[in-house]
Amino acid sequence: MEDQYRKSGAATLDRNRTALYPVKSLTTCVKGIGPKSIGAAGSRTIADGCGAWRRTRAVSYRRDNVVGFLLVHLFAALAFVPFFFSWTGFVLFALGVYVYGVLGINVGFHRMLTHRGFTCPRWFEHALAILGTCSLQFSPAFWVAVHRRHHHHADDENDPHSPLRSFTWAHFGWLLARPPDMGSGPMTDRYARDLLRDPLYVLLERRKNWIKLNIAVWFVYFFGGFFYVLLSGEGVVAAWQFGVSLFVWGCALRTVVVWHTAWSVNSLAHLWGYRNYATPDDSRNNVFVAILAAGEGWHNNHHADPTSARHGHKWWEFDLAWVTIRLLMLLGLATNVALPSPGLASRFNPPART
Repeated sequence: MEDQYRKSGAATLDRNRTALYPVKSLTTCVKGIGPKSIGAAGSRTIADGCGAWRRTRAVSYRRDNVVGFLLVHLFAALAFVPFFFSWTGFVLFALGVYVYGVLGINVGFHRMLTHRGFTCPRWFEHALAILGTCSLQFSPAFWVAVHRRHHHHADDENDPHSPLRSFTWAHFGWLLARPPDMGSGPMTDRYARDLLRDPLYVLLERRKNWIKLNIAVWFVYFFGGFFYVLLSGEGVVAAWQFGVSLFVWGCALRTVVVWHTAWSVNSLAHLWGYRNYATPDDSRNNVFVAILAAGEGWHNNHHADPTSARHGHKWWEFDLAWVTIRLLMLLGLATNVALPSPGLASRFNPPART
């Protein structure tokens, strides 16, 4: 199995970073940020080691995003009503968090498509991308573009979701009030051009087909449950109740849970936790987020070595997504897997001069 690995050493890391996160030095002005103030009309002044800069960003709420955000949360809240519960729905919820969240988002969108931490057969890459798309977190190309921009501008004024603005902004506010410079066309053209060479990702990007796919899947959950009970000889009310239970638990609640675990990496893991590496951003290793998000919470490790498919660097930093990738390797579905660079500690934590 050793020949399936590759080291994401300094040369490889820099080469990949140059390709994926253009025109940005690792040594940014973010480290050592000092006082900040929020002015009128959303203007912000931040004083740091490179001097003070002032930037005004016009932000307007996107009605479609706000309505969709509220509707999905409203449907998920029905899980608290006993009428909408079924054990089948609960099982689909639990399986869905892993299948769509861990396999789709963590392994597929993040470690494979965004950072190219491993390679796999094209059919399996597409399967993981479809699972990630069914988490209702944008199309594959735009998700990748946003995350690559985050690494390119981690915790500076052009970071799409830095908590330097506010916790709420980092967690979900940026999704509801997308700034003018976050349009899908320019973003994907700059940060995800490699994905746009694949017809599947172009198709999902076009005319919001990624949303249509999610609507179709949600209908399959409802009508699958509805007709299963109806064809079993039970009445329409029982069939409707079962179908809605699959819709609420297997779709809406699962989507909301995957949303907030993913978003907690953007917010919590840039505010609280410990740091193994003195990266030029505010990334943290957050144990709570790592447990919820299947290893994504080892975020400081990830920012130190984005290409690595393994985020847990210490023996006790359990990484469920990495365990999944190891299983895929055993099945022959993951190859060319990047491991943490052996020189990370010396690169980010040089010994103190005496």
